[in-house]
Amino acid sequence: MKQTVEPMHSKTREILKMTGLNAILRKKFRHLFVIPGIVAGAAIGSAAAQAQAPEAPIATPAQRATYADLVTLAERSDLVIRVEIRRQITVKPERAPGLAPGFARLYIEAQTLALLSGPSAVGESLNYLVDVPMDARGRPERLKDREMLLFADLVPSRPGAIQLTGRNAQLDYSPEIEARVRPVLAALVARDKPPVVNAVSDALAVQGTLVGESETQIFLATQDRSPVSISVLRRPGQRPVWGVSWGEIIDSSARPPQPDTLRWYRLACTLPPRLPASANLGQDANARRIAEADYAFVIEQLGPCRREITQEF
Repeated sequence: MKQTVEPMHSKTREILKMTGLNAILRKKFRHLFVIPGIVAGAAIGSAAAQAQAPEAPIATPAQRATYADLVTLAERSDLVIRVEIRRQITVKPERAPGLAPGFARLYIEAQTLALLSGPSAVGESLNYLVDVPMDARGRPERLKDREMLLFADLVPSRPGAIQLTGRNAQLDYSPEIEARVRPVLAALVARDKPPVVNAVSDALAVQGTLVGESETQIFLATQDRSPVSISVLRRPGQRPVWGVSWGEIIDSSARPPQPDTLRWYRLACTLPPRLPASANLGQDANARRIAEADYAFVIEQLGPCRREITQEF
């Protein structure tokens, strides 16, 4: 049977005509056209990639702690203890004087796992108070069954009670933090441990016979009155050489302290940033300038005493 082809509707012919025209124009001016679907897909894909990208973990106080932080905490604490938290109770805000906004005060009961430093009278069970930040829901973090490293003092007349010695005196325990703390504790009880430096007592620069030659002696006041002095030698055409003598004899072969050691800490974290004018004993202006420049050189060489978790000290 012969098929009958129905005449094309005029509107349909118009649509096909416009479609063909659009195709011709799009092909001719394709550099001017942007395909929305691809752009939107790329944007969605980019957004999805950003949404799926893992957020960088926030470093804990234990991870942020510097050498200066650890010395500060250890030196002011009678006890350094590794514990496991067994129970936590949130203290009502009205019973927590001095509590900072956004923090909760917890009463902690813990089991002693190891005593890194302190008297042997510490019991197997300990209790203490600690302030911790609250989460977005206004709740403190769950600490039960977690191990902590505590810097604390004993509380007189209260067996089993201890008191943390700083805002960040409770650190998440790890073998890494213990490995960093143990050398600090050993240095603080060593026979040759350096004394606590209080101030700069005197500084004197003497010029040599050659131009650019000088020697500066900087004497420090210490807590136990033991002598400590810094020497800076300058020779023409050479870099300044400096060192520290930890005794009565000024050692010409003295060397600077190694970074992140107790001797470095005694200087970097105590000395003022500039030489006190009252300590500069130079008689003429040039000698005084040399002493100031040599002191500034020593401070630069020591580097900053960087703290991350003990800024309040």
